[in-house]
Amino acid sequence: MTKHIKGLLSLLFKNKLKSKAKSKSKVRTPVDIVKLINDHLVILHNHTLDHALPEKIEELGRLIAELKCILYGTSESEPNPEACAQVTHEFFQENTLRLLIICLPELDLEARKDATQVVANLQRQQVHSRLIACDYLEANTDLLDILVSGYEIHRLALHYGNMLRECIRHQSIAKYVLESHTRRFFDYIQLPDFDVSSDAAATFKELFTRHKSTVAEFLATNYDWVNHLLQRVQHKIARISGLHHKASSHQGIAPGTVLFAANRNKPRDIVAILVANRSKLLRFFGNFKIDKENEQFEADKAQVIKEIAELEPGQIRSFA
Repeated sequence: MTKHIKGLLSLLFKNKLKSKAKSKSKVRTPVDIVKLINDHLVILHNHTLDHALPEKIEELGRLIAELKCILYGTSESEPNPEACAQVTHEFFQENTLRLLIICLPELDLEARKDATQVVANLQRQQVHSRLIACDYLEANTDLLDILVSGYEIHRLALHYGNMLRECIRHQSIAKYVLESHTRRFFDYIQLPDFDVSSDAAATFKELFTRHKSTVAEFLATNYDWVNHLLQRVQHKIARISGLHHKASSHQGIAPGTVLFAANRNKPRDIVAILVANRSKLLRFFGNFKIDKENEQFEADKAQVIKEIAELEPGQIRSFA
């Protein structure tokens, strides 16, 4: 009996060692994680294995979170530059960025947030001293079209918007978006949803301030119609602020107001409207709050209040 028990314990011990060895062999490298993400995205994109999609989507979320930890590090460790370079090379070589952007609507909220941070980080990663994300986007500009169009899909707008702002850090990419999509932003910054229109305004501001030489070239070529569209947006926003008092109507005025209230070259008729409605606008902006703290919003609001407060009726002539 004792001999039998010893034999059983010995067998269990051997199985335990085998199990440990097996688990060690399953340790995934950064490249393995990217490949697994790519495989899951292919399944998701092609809607193969429909019966297993919920499990695949859940596993994909875990993999994306794991990839984010590699790129950003954790509270216990800094990101490893070699691992980041391997991830970046594999990510763009396998077209994983394309699949991730296209499949973003299929992911749950947390996975979309993590995916947005992953895409943002990859724009800054260098491989052999090159920003290969820029090279990839230059060859796949249709992905930028998808990101811009994301402002038309409420639940994806902020994710796609954040990705887009990171992509236009590259000057050539900003040039493409300026030349292909500037007109659309004049519509997006007037959308009734405050969060979406604010995000579009942030992207619009980034487009026109980050790469000054590109913007100067663009404006020199397209000054007439850009000026026309700016005037149209300004008139519309000023009309709304002067005629409507309900909070629902005011939700859409802040982004556009930020764009032109601080502009020293405001048209005279816009200044006249701002002066005529100064007390109402100051009262509105003074009490205007958003659900979550946002330092950029508060800074923009303070600047708008300052510019409107300093306007006087006698100043209208100076803006002629």
